[in-house]
Amino acid sequence: MKKTVIKHLIPSRAFTFAVAVGFGSLLTSVPVLAAASDDAIMDRSQLPIKAPKIPHSNIVDVRNARAPERFEVKAPTGSPNVLIILLDDVGFGQPSIFGGPIKMPTAERLAAGGLRYNHFHTTALSSPTRAALLTGRNSHMNNTGSIMELATGFPGQTGVRPDSIAPLAKVLRYNGYSTAQFGKNHETPIWEQSTSGPFDRWPTYNGFDKFYGFMGGETNQWRPAVYEDLTRVEIPDDPNYHFMTDMTNHAIKWVKSQQSFTPDKPFFMYFAPGAIHTPHHVPKIWSDRYKGKFDQGWDELRKETLQRQIKLGVVPEGTQLAPKPKGIKDWEKLSSEERKLFTRQMEIVAGFGEYADYEIGRLVNAISEVGALENTLVFYILGDNGASAEGGLIGSFNKMSYSNGVREPLDVILQHYDDLGTDKAYGHYAAGWAIAGSTPFTWPKQVAANYGGTRNGMIVHWPKQIKAKGELRTQWHHVVDIVPTILESTRLPEPSMVDGILQTPIEGVSMLYTLNDAKADGRHLTQYFEILGNRAIYHEGWLAGTVHRVPWELSAGVSFENDRWELYDTRNDFSLANDLASKLPAKLKEMQDLFTSEAIKHNVFPLDDRTLQRLDYRIVGRPNLIGDRSSITFYEGMEDINEGVFINIKNQSHMVVANLYIPEEGANGVIMAQAGRFGGWSLYLKNGIPYYTYNWLGLHRYTIAGSSALPVGNNVTLTFDFLYDGNGLGKGGMGRLLVNGSKVAEGRIEQTQMYRFMAEEGADVGLDDGTPVIEDYGMLSPYRFTGKIHKIIVHNQKSRSETI
Repeated sequence: MKKTVIKHLIPSRAFTFAVAVGFGSLLTSVPVLAAASDDAIMDRSQLPIKAPKIPHSNIVDVRNARAPERFEVKAPTGSPNVLIILLDDVGFGQPSIFGGPIKMPTAERLAAGGLRYNHFHTTALSSPTRAALLTGRNSHMNNTGSIMELATGFPGQTGVRPDSIAPLAKVLRYNGYSTAQFGKNHETPIWEQSTSGPFDRWPTYNGFDKFYGFMGGETNQWRPAVYEDLTRVEIPDDPNYHFMTDMTNHAIKWVKSQQSFTPDKPFFMYFAPGAIHTPHHVPKIWSDRYKGKFDQGWDELRKETLQRQIKLGVVPEGTQLAPKPKGIKDWEKLSSEERKLFTRQMEIVAGFGEYADYEIGRLVNAISEVGALENTLVFYILGDNGASAEGGLIGSFNKMSYSNGVREPLDVILQHYDDLGTDKAYGHYAAGWAIAGSTPFTWPKQVAANYGGTRNGMIVHWPKQIKAKGELRTQWHHVVDIVPTILESTRLPEPSMVDGILQTPIEGVSMLYTLNDAKADGRHLTQYFEILGNRAIYHEGWLAGTVHRVPWELSAGVSFENDRWELYDTRNDFSLANDLASKLPAKLKEMQDLFTSEAIKHNVFPLDDRTLQRLDYRIVGRPNLIGDRSSITFYEGMEDINEGVFINIKNQSHMVVANLYIPEEGANGVIMAQAGRFGGWSLYLKNGIPYYTYNWLGLHRYTIAGSSALPVGNNVTLTFDFLYDGNGLGKGGMGRLLVNGSKVAEGRIEQTQMYRFMAEEGADVGLDDGTPVIEDYGMLSPYRFTGKIHKIIVHNQKSRSETI
């Protein structure tokens, strides 16, 4: 029988592969060819790869026929496994391997057997970095100019990745890889996170065979909102449970199973913990390891870190410590109470970081145990941006206060001192620690104008190909360079078409040339940065940028036209300590013009520096699942309704109407609740009596209670009616409870949350899952309603007025 041969590959873009031992020197260049089997060459430039056409048979009896050769897509022979590890909110100056105070022995071990990169850059913010990392295109080209929650109607900011940009996982899966994602996602539009989908931008539709993690930017590490593929999963009722260990267990289970069944099939794993992003949750055994380690304060810590960085060689000898931002107080001028609080905050964060690295070590060990580590290309990226100052100048007991424009007083945070790090807090550390964590630079996360926001340490480990162990690489690179590096290492071409859609060209450049050549000239020559108005341009060693807004302030206070630009020669000024803008105005103008050109090219304009206002879809023009409807009906069994798809009842009068069946013995439990311990509301029965509790940021609970049990029988109507005071956001109002239309209780709710209740905890019908809105429902978690709920209608202000 004649064998089928698929057409020869002609790459859509120039793509050559260095054929040399260890890729160390360019001996010859050949077109990338990838065999599907021993006798066929596949065209991998268009995905999925087409199966050959098999002619219809004219042989009647199967005994006289021979089955055609089975078509199967396989990765090129010898293709490496790929493991991307991405930590969260870790600054350049925090991990021990880059001179920081947080011990990370796994990072140190991988670096000893691989390479450290000290000129690697991110975007300065979560979702944009992740979009660029997983696609090889800049964040605005992914329509991910900011986080998903701040998406707008403008190109570059819509939160919807174009179909013309296929994620790496899909490309690898179509080329014969097993693929899995664990941990943080933060790449799915918030209005697409419901039963109705669409699921096009969920991990398992973006090329991952397996997903186990959380969908948004953060989650409660003790009581996380976890999804397995498309399904919300129940978390074990275990006092020792923590998501960091849980996600690692699932990752280990997956990779061992994958290697057991298909040891010759390479895998791609994206492992993205929530550490050390807020909430800062860590077992006390880890945070206590750092008792007294930060008593010297953030000013001394910056100096100590720089000294260690110079000693390790990760910053050049003679590097100056860049100026500290004016808003950060000197440690010696703080009160004793401030110092007590702030040192504990940093102990918790450091413990969280070491704990995460320990779990990563377990994963690496598991890959080694199955014999796969030798040919696994590991990227251990120590942060998706700089250290976070989003907790404000003194930190917070509940970071959701920051997301609602509320500044918690010091005495209030101190009241929760012993709760910090536990499930009773949702904390964040003070901004001074973020500045220390970004040493030797000035600024932290969100500040795309400065390397403190965008430079993150990275480790690359690949025993089979990296011959130089424990060395440093200083070539300038960016997160968009990871995808082309992986494609070159796997000998796969950049696809010109995926799922029938022409692809936007990859914008990054491969880093593979650096693996065994420390002195090679860098190939990433120009890169723009922009996050919430903070912006910069890098070009051939020069960096020009402007700090438009500091992250602990919610507004800029200056127009874009009046922004002050800075200019640095990064070849001679590692820490950006010497601003040359006034000395070299012509060079600055050249760089500013280049930024404008790159910004137009990459969908950066118009600039948008709004923060909390962008949480309101009505202001910024992004889609909302509820649309123009003024009410929505919920039914028993609906759980974990994401806040992004729930009807908005904030800053307005509203009404919740529940139609119930109350059995003869009466009923108890939650009828409906939204969010949980750190903000939300609950309508419930306790001893048969109706209650409504509004939980304001976990700091104050307002409860309205009836005086007698609900009547038994069918079609009992329980209503909570709220009349908003008006005259601004986050105001209070009068609440009433009505039974079958008759008022049974009323009371004041003095303040409400203006923008968000919680980052991840949603609304539940018939229970209060996750953390509870109140601590004492009088029954066991999840406080399920013991009657029957026919339906619940939630009315916003317009619908309430029409109903009344």
